[in-house]
Amino acid sequence: MSEAQRPLPRSTAATEGYWRAAGEGRLVVQKCHACGHLQFYPRNLCFQCQSDQIGWDPVSGLGTIYTFTVNYRAPAPFFKTRLPYVVAIIELDEGPRLMANILGVSPEAVAIGKRVKAVFEKISDGIVLPQFQLLD
Repeated sequence: MSEAQRPLPRSTAATEGYWRAAGEGRLVVQKCHACGHLQFYPRNLCFQCQSDQIGWDPVSGLGTIYTFTVNYRAPAPFFKTRLPYVVAIIELDEGPRLMANILGVSPEAVAIGKRVKAVFEKISDGIVLPQFQLLD
């Protein structure tokens, strides 16, 4: 990895549908067709009932900041140009929580309980990251 290269996620059999949808500008979470449970992070079985009847459901991309941290030190060389940056746990309106960056705002503007919406950051031809921005 070169000094300026960004660490990138790797698709697996369990996450392939998530990354494909992100590449199309859509946010999805897994839904169990047996019990209706929505879950994130992707798994091969339903966390609620252990069924393997899992599919991908689109979600609104709207949510609330559940918790967050501001990073002032870069964990990898790429992130030095982004300092400081916010990493948050977002509670989607549909229920599941996921981790992402809050983009386009100073860290001082971020607070628990603030509303956010999903945006999609194109990293390369093959990778688009779901991220979030504050709603006005």
